[in-house]
Amino acid sequence: MTTQTLTRRSLQTRLALAYAAGIYAAGVFVLVMIAVPLASFHAAIPKGRPSSSTITETGPGISLPQLLTGSAVALVILIPVALGLGWFVAGRFLHPLRAITATAKIISAGNLHQRLDLGDPTDELSELGHTIDDLFARLQASFDAQRHFVANASHELRTPLAGLRTLLEVALADPDADAEALRSVCREALALGEHQERLVQALLALATSERGVTRWDTLDLTKIVAGVLASRRDQATETGIDLAEHLTPAVTAGDPRLIESLVANLIDNAIRHNHPDGHVKIATQTSGTEVALTVANTGPVIPDDQIQRLFQPFQKLAPNRHGHRDGYGLGLAIVNAVTQAHHATLTTSARPEGGLSITVRFAHGAHPNHS
Repeated sequence: MTTQTLTRRSLQTRLALAYAAGIYAAGVFVLVMIAVPLASFHAAIPKGRPSSSTITETGPGISLPQLLTGSAVALVILIPVALGLGWFVAGRFLHPLRAITATAKIISAGNLHQRLDLGDPTDELSELGHTIDDLFARLQASFDAQRHFVANASHELRTPLAGLRTLLEVALADPDADAEALRSVCREALALGEHQERLVQALLALATSERGVTRWDTLDLTKIVAGVLASRRDQATETGIDLAEHLTPAVTAGDPRLIESLVANLIDNAIRHNHPDGHVKIATQTSGTEVALTVANTGPVIPDDQIQRLFQPFQKLAPNRHGHRDGYGLGLAIVNAVTQAHHATLTTSARPEGGLSITVRFAHGAHPNHS
């Protein structure tokens, strides 16, 4: 007999004893309510006076000793009856719970698509079933996302590796390759290696963001944004992108590295997916109990039904395009992960003239647990 079976039967035993105790107490109460008034009435009758409880025409009635003896016998008989009824009621009560447990075991064994589906009527057990269904739904979504992420990551890593292999094989197979040709091959190999390095760094940043916040420091978004902008101005100038900033103090709490990653990916995404001679506007502000970071950029027109997809890993607006300027499809996924880790809100809207406007709102001030 397994430990789970013992635990389950122990629970049924405890419930049965509780129900039996209640039934027995009710029986005792009823007998006491009958016997005590009769005993008081018997004690109040003077000695030598015939009791009105005796029916002289049909025979003697029930005397007090007989009543007490019968009550004692009834209480003894009530013990197994109460235990039997308690065991039956406990079994009926635990039957849905056992069904939930059995189905949950089947689902947890690998069939995450199955649900309990207890339906109506709504009671405590059906609420438990709905909660378990919601839990399995979130687990299924998480596992599906993980499998999707691993498949895409494998594909993204395989592509530059295959290109590097082909590049080296072609160079080695050319008997007339001179020093300059080999140098060219080495430069291309280094470029592919840098591509892989940046991709791995982006994957690590996404994994770190999804892990959650491990430290809460009070910080000013303005300083972080200013630092990121200083390191991106040369890149923006080379591509003809104008960076316009409107920064006001915006104090919040969070992990400085993760928030810097969020800001950097927002600005990089705005620069990368832009028109030549386009512009990017970055603003920080405090409004009531929130601080907001807004990054708006010009660029291609984005359909509204495509916006949410862009915040998933390895999703691009135009998957058929190639070249490192298109990135890896991880920037906005990192932004989304950092936002969720900080319990912030993310608002995105497509600009009618093209491009995106993204606003991230954090809680204003220090984290409650920050010391």
